[in-house]
Order: sequence, then structure tokens, then C-alpha cells
Amino acid sequence: MASKAVGTLYVVATPIGNLEDITLRALRVLKEVALIAAEDTRHTRKLLERYGIDTPLTSFHQHTGEGKRRALIERLLQGDSIALVTDAGTPGISDPGGVLVAEAHEAGVPVVPVPGPSALTALLSVSGLPAHRFRFEGFIPRKEGARRQFFESLRDADMTVVFYESPHRLLKTLQTAYEVLGDRTVVVGRELTKQYEEIFRGTLSEALTHWQHKPPKGEFVIAIGAAEG
Repeated sequence: MASKAVGTLYVVATPIGNLEDITLRALRVLKEVALIAAEDTRHTRKLLERYGIDTPLTSFHQHTGEGKRRALIERLLQGDSIALVTDAGTPGISDPGGVLVAEAHEAGVPVVPVPGPSALTALLSVSGLPAHRFRFEGFIPRKEGARRQFFESLRDADMTVVFYESPHRLLKTLQTAYEVLGDRTVVVGRELTKQYEEIFRGTLSEALTHWQHKPPKGEFVIAIGAAEG
């Protein structure tokens, strides 16, 4: 008797806010796989309920241990296909899903992207900043000294730099960037694709003034322009 074919690990992008941003292919894959590995099953269940999908869910996040990862790889090797999703956007981009993807490759499991939303590309597309080359830094250092060193490393950067930031660190980050880099062009995206979406474009000093008068709330993506001259 022929052995059962190996399953496929689908890396499925899901909406970063607006649930209408899911692709038709993503919906089909989420319905067809044997299991969905989600960063937060409660969050993903809302998406599945919206589209009438009853595929079983299991959790996969930054604290998932080696045993759970091995179990998922074993299911793939036994022939079950699994969809990997994150809370918002594309798995593996500033997200722990990349560990499972690497282990799937090592085990000889096919890994297939199902592309879609990403806060990174969403902001770049509307930033008006050069995006033929850019540098993505994910979440930058939290501590002041390390954060200052980070911006010092960008003084001579000849490309747009994009990173994520939390609301309670936004003002400190903008202040440090202004002190180190000067008054460069910055684009700040807040709650992209959600009800209270806001896209601010101006200089770092203008951004500081704006968010000092409007307490930061929500999730932020920031793009800073390259050094001029």
C-alpha cells in the first residue's frame, strides 16, 4: 500500500483590521486544511465565524514549546495540511510563525504562501516615500539607550526605514528620532484598515506636536525617510 502523501503548511495572511481584506484563496485554504495553527485562537475564531468556517483551531505563539512544534510537524508528515495564521497580517513578519516554517522546511514539508495583508506594505504603499529599497526593523529597542543607538545607526541610511511601535512608546520614539536624525519626513500609520485609521505625514517635529495633542491609541507603523543630500 502506498504511503500517504505529506501534507502542506500554508502560510496564510489574514486581515490587519478590516475583515473584508481576506482573499478568496485564503478563505478556501482555511476551509480545506485539517487544522489552523493560530497565534490567538480567540482572535482567529472571530474571523472564521464571520465566514462560516469550522476548521479546528490550535494555538501557536511565541511561548509554544518544542513538543507542540514537533506534534504539528508530525501531523504534516502524516498527510494533514495545516494553515498557519497570525493575529493580523502575514505570519513570520515580526511573528513567531517563522520558527514553524523553518522546521517544516527541515522536515521536507512543502511550505506554500497565501499572500495578503501586511501593515508594513500597507503603510509603504501610501507613504509617498521611496520604496524601491527600504529597511524593515520590526519592533525597535524599548530601552532609551538602545533606542538611541538604533537611530544613530540610521544617520547615513540611504533608504526608507519602517518599524512597528506601541502607543505608550510612540512619543519617546519620535522624540529620540528627532534628536538623533533631525527633522526628517515621517509617516505614521495608526490602526490601519480599522474604524479609526489615521495616516499622518509630515516632519518628525510636526509628528511630535500632533501626537502630544492627541494621546496615542492603537497600533502604529512608522516610516522615516532617508537622509537628504
